[in-house]
Amino acid sequence: MGNALAQTPAAPPAADTGDTAFMLVSAALVLLMTPGLAFFYGGFVRSRNILNTLMMSFVLMAIVGVTWVLWGYSLAFAPGNSIIGGLQWLGLNGVGLETTNYLQGSEPKEVVSYAGTIPHQAYMIYQAMFAIITPALISGAIAERMSFRAYSLFVLLWSTFIYSPLAHMVWAKGGFLGLYGGLGALDFAGGTVVHISSGVSALVAAIVLGPRKTHPDRLSPPHNVPFILLGAGLLWFGWFGFNAGSALSAASGTSGDIPTNIATTAFVATNTAAAAAALMWLILEAALRGKPTAVGAATGAVAGLVGITPAAGFVTPLAAILIGFITSFVCFYAVSFKHKLQIDDALDTYPVHGVGGTVGAILTAIFATTQVNGGGKDGVLRGNFGELGVELAAIVVAYAIAAIGTFIILKVIDATVGLRVKEEAEIQGLDINEHGEEGYNSEFGGDRPIT
Repeated sequence: MGNALAQTPAAPPAADTGDTAFMLVSAALVLLMTPGLAFFYGGFVRSRNILNTLMMSFVLMAIVGVTWVLWGYSLAFAPGNSIIGGLQWLGLNGVGLETTNYLQGSEPKEVVSYAGTIPHQAYMIYQAMFAIITPALISGAIAERMSFRAYSLFVLLWSTFIYSPLAHMVWAKGGFLGLYGGLGALDFAGGTVVHISSGVSALVAAIVLGPRKTHPDRLSPPHNVPFILLGAGLLWFGWFGFNAGSALSAASGTSGDIPTNIATTAFVATNTAAAAAALMWLILEAALRGKPTAVGAATGAVAGLVGITPAAGFVTPLAAILIGFITSFVCFYAVSFKHKLQIDDALDTYPVHGVGGTVGAILTAIFATTQVNGGGKDGVLRGNFGELGVELAAIVVAYAIAAIGTFIILKVIDATVGLRVKEEAEIQGLDINEHGEEGYNSEFGGDRPIT
């Protein structure tokens, strides 16, 4: 009996309940960001387009919620080549409750799991929430004029052929750009994968689609500023799951002799940068335009959240303040410059997400320190000047993939089902024409009598 017990294989390590709970809550927070984004964008558009704008975010929870399970996760995170993952995890085949060893047999050999204290499916569903919100960000650039059918097809193709390869290159084992055997670019929670990719794609989409019929001479002010503040607040709240959750564990550790807790570091950095960025935007508005605005506060906060995303787990709180200030400053002027170019990026997606993600990635290479995260790298301020070149290379790759891929996808859709709604539908509003519903009953003749 003793010999038999001695030969019994050791049971696989059980998931840590605390880490698992932390990651499931973080995943839920990231999902909340998508309806938060819907309200943030929805408040900016005309009232006749509010439902369509909300739906352009909500529909991602349906589309990517299915495709991520069927093929997206496998393409993004399964062992494959340096550009894209393999097909072995299609339909979550082989993706279960195991905590480790599911990456064995691929390079680098020492990496055998993405998060060794939580079930593989917990990691998968956490990453699904990133895949859901990223293409939803693009909707801000093409609001009030793209057909819902074309948009649905676009995000299906975009999430498959642009998001999944980029996620693999930066975050997956063996990816071309990342820390798991790649170039070594630092992107803690998605500055490159999420914000640069969506921001650049948004700019390309706005150019290919063309301006709204009312642009630039007959633009309307935001129809519901409280929605904008509500959306920004939900985004800020959900961003703690976005950034702190990217630590993939609530546990403490050490970097050399220095105690660390990466989740706490990222949480503090996230709030600090958002606050600093909102403050900077309000100061700029008050100084240059006479009055600080609610829309400015919301936009500044989002810009700061974007800027800190790649850096959150690698920088100190003081660096987070500087990242918030600098990102907000640059995005403020990027919005103004976009208006001068008269590109109808309707809700400033590229100036906030594309520019903010780019600035955040560069600042990550400057402020990163292994005293905060021993699993990362030192940046320029700690003598590692080469990291800036690595980060710039990753930015260039992300720009190229997003721009070229988006252009091709849009041209294919335009040649098949068409991109835009008809002019009369755009003038009347997309809610009634695309969805057969009204956001506000008074919009088309007031309350109707019951017959």
